[in-house]
Amino acid sequence: MITVENVDAGYGPTTILQNVSLTVGEGEIVTIVGANGAGKTTTLRTIVGQIRPRKGKITFMGEDITNLPAHEVVDRGIILIPEGRQLFPDMSVRENLLMGTYRKAARQGQAERLEEVLELFPRVRERLDQDASSLSGGEQQMVAIARGMMAKPKILMFDEPSLGLAPIVVSQVFDVVRKIAATGTTVLIVEQNVFTTLKVADRGYVLENGSVVLADTAEALLKNDHVRRAYLGI
Repeated sequence: MITVENVDAGYGPTTILQNVSLTVGEGEIVTIVGANGAGKTTTLRTIVGQIRPRKGKITFMGEDITNLPAHEVVDRGIILIPEGRQLFPDMSVRENLLMGTYRKAARQGQAERLEEVLELFPRVRERLDQDASSLSGGEQQMVAIARGMMAKPKILMFDEPSLGLAPIVVSQVFDVVRKIAATGTTVLIVEQNVFTTLKVADRGYVLENGSVVLADTAEALLKNDHVRRAYLGI
């Protein structure tokens, strides 16, 4: 579905990603794990068109999207749930969800789509008429995910979905990730919480200092000596 080939990218004169290559197949849950500053968020921002690669190529469903602006990437069904939720705090939960229907494909049948999404998020349904700022961190994360689902994504990309959440809420978030994948939506997750994300993923990439140093099935990465020492404290 998505192929990233030999991509370099960064900010200003600083190169963050160096020769990064990865693939995400249709229907997979794929994760990119690594320490803070490894280049995980930069990878997602490059895929979604917020950063222009300095070299390399990105394709989506066979189409070269390397130089497309972000709104055109989104319009193809590549949806990013950003780090820190980034909801509109003074708008209601319902209004935040409807903001997710930016894509023309999502605007059609908006009411039906809302009902489908609320079936996945019963707690969000209970909060529809509250301001987003009144919700707990975990509830806000659920709204952010639900807003992403409102866009009718072909691939949903998560940037640090567990950040700042209590362990029990983290477990709930990843349960939702499983449910989303079960609907047929492809998932790409960036996470520092290596153990939890590898438990739900099919495959994973380990990013260190802007380069992919390991790529394997999630099960194999959990057993890998380097991963166990560097990220799991074993």
